[in-house]
Amino acid sequence: MKLAGKVAIVTGGAGGMGEASAILFAKEGAKVAVVDLKEEAAAPTAAAIRGAGGDAIAIGADVTSSADVARIVARTVAELGVPTVLLNNAGTDTEGKLPLHEVAEEAFDRVIAVNLKGPWLLMKHVVPHMIEAGGGTIVNTASIGAFIAALTAGYCASKAGLVALSRVGAVQLAKYNIRVNSLCPGATMSPLTMRELEEMEKHGLVDPDMIYRMSALGRMAEPIEQAKAALFLACDDSSFVTGAPLIVDGGWTSLAGVATTA
Repeated sequence: MKLAGKVAIVTGGAGGMGEASAILFAKEGAKVAVVDLKEEAAAPTAAAIRGAGGDAIAIGADVTSSADVARIVARTVAELGVPTVLLNNAGTDTEGKLPLHEVAEEAFDRVIAVNLKGPWLLMKHVVPHMIEAGGGTIVNTASIGAFIAALTAGYCASKAGLVALSRVGAVQLAKYNIRVNSLCPGATMSPLTMRELEEMEKHGLVDPDMIYRMSALGRMAEPIEQAKAALFLACDDSSFVTGAPLIVDGGWTSLAGVATTA
């Protein structure tokens, strides 16, 4: 098993890629702290892991709160052990598909807080434990929005910032045997994506050919496909990979280049 004996924290674990990753990490031997905004939301994922013979706890917390993040780490250490795998997967987009000059300041602030400050806080609180344990792996879920203007301003800016944060972490933490990478998904069948599509429909931005502009493969990714990529970055299969943005988008960024030059 690729994560045998490891303890992992997975944020945004109630559904989509986070849920798939938490379950996959457990199947690969990790004890998993499943984190989401409400404990009752994270509980089914943790229960599924335990039902399959694994070890998991559910934690409700706001990743933008330093006190909440400290509690996540403290509970994980007390109930599962020292975390040496961190998947920062919690994310949001509250800008409502509006152009940047129409986005409410509080909506922009919330996106930056969840998508960028949250991962930084988790890293800040988890890294000292990883150092004490002799190393670890951190996977930050960014987006292809870090590279192309595919979504809203705050979302793209936060994900680009997360890629940069991962690179800084990779350089600064390498001496402690800690690897830091960013996973950059394209269109994935997740609760956030479904909400995005509903919002786009409200603004008349959905058409029958849209999926073919979002993926050269003509479909969205399944959450498990992104989870497998997260596992690769979290385990020793990627032992010489750090500071890297792994794009898993079915060719969306390549299509964006074609559309630009067509």
